[in-house]
Amino acid sequence: MLHRVIYASEAVGTIGESTLSIAHILGVSEPNNRRDHLTSCLMFHRGHILQVIEGARTDVDRLMRRLLLDPRHTGVRILSDATVVARRVESPMVLYPDPATLLTRIGLACISGLTAPQAETLLDMSQAA
Repeated sequence: MLHRVIYASEAVGTIGESTLSIAHILGVSEPNNRRDHLTSCLMFHRGHILQVIEGARTDVDRLMRRLLLDPRHTGVRILSDATVVARRVESPMVLYPDPATLLTRIGLACISGLTAPQAETLLDMSQAA
């Protein structure tokens, strides 16, 4: 059975603000997600993080436990946690394209106020980009 979790959090320090920090996260996450048969889409914007994770329940839960302990972010808010019929993200780890534009299109300036339906809309928009 396939599962999807969408969460938002606050980045600690300068995580996600530089190309190097993003490249490091992607470089570590991509092979781990491939190993665990997870797909994921990640957004960094103004000190906040949004991530969609898809895979088997046990694999998603294991990753979420690691993320909750990860000192690079705090204030994790689960926006959506549901069984799904099919994956909407096909790659082990990708970045949301142009987060500022996507957020503006749904009427938000920041990830911090994001709701579950808005997160789903962002996912749809990023897939269409």
